[in-house]
Amino acid sequence: MRIRRLAAPLIAGTLVLTSCADRHPAPELVVGSGSDPESVLLADIYVAALRSYGFAARGETAADPMAPMAPMAPMAKLDSGQFTVVPAFTGKVLQTLQPGAAVLSDAQVYRAMIAALPEGVLAGDYTTAAEDKPALVVTAATAKAWGGSDLRELPGHCDGLVVGLVSGARAPASVGSCRLPAPREFPDGAAMLAALRAGQLTAAWTTTANPDIPADLAVLADGKPALIQAENVVPLYRRNALTDRQLLALNEVAGVLDTAALADMRRQVAGGADPQAVAGGWLAEHPLGR
Repeated sequence: MRIRRLAAPLIAGTLVLTSCADRHPAPELVVGSGSDPESVLLADIYVAALRSYGFAARGETAADPMAPMAPMAPMAKLDSGQFTVVPAFTGKVLQTLQPGAAVLSDAQVYRAMIAALPEGVLAGDYTTAAEDKPALVVTAATAKAWGGSDLRELPGHCDGLVVGLVSGARAPASVGSCRLPAPREFPDGAAMLAALRAGQLTAAWTTTANPDIPADLAVLADGKPALIQAENVVPLYRRNALTDRQLLALNEVAGVLDTAALADMRRQVAGGADPQAVAGGWLAEHPLGR
């Protein structure tokens, strides 16, 4: 009889605790991004990853993803707690926090970025196979004349280079031993590539995940050791804000996403597809945790 009398309060207590847990579900994780399509797409990829592990998550944009680490703001919101996670590119974060940092390889840039992060911000795994860093494109005739489409060929043809750049884009001032001339700026990529084909430019700046690089042009491949600073996708998150399993969901993306997939998703979004649907479709084809 005594056991029965004790059991009743224990069961009642369990029900109360369960009821309280039901009224206080795990908080929704907010993945912040800038307003540009690529940033929104990356945020949606991490949202989809968290949801695939059963966590409530949503994306939210900010005018500038990393701000007081100007000139970029979802980090102001990350630092203040309004955002839990912010996807970024390793090189951009490093240059924001440590302007002029000269390291180039993906591992070096990642380590230097981690060392430069503010105390309350941590980084998950970066995507070793997914990057979107500056790249030079030339005509097939130029690549043939240079003996190939390896970026290492560029310093040997440094004299007389005429390089194009879309206004507002960021590009290195030098490649290896070649100090590049000030680029000619163009209002858009189409005008720049037309000038390249017309022989008005020797080379033009694009990025490795740009979905609009025509097949008749050659992208100068950056091998090892790298000549251009790495820009790999990386999730930044608030210290003590994620469980081990939530962090695992983010880190799983690093082992699956590659540059070709990123370029293809960017192409779909540029064509009018919803970024969230595109990210969800990609994750359905590349399920995490397998």
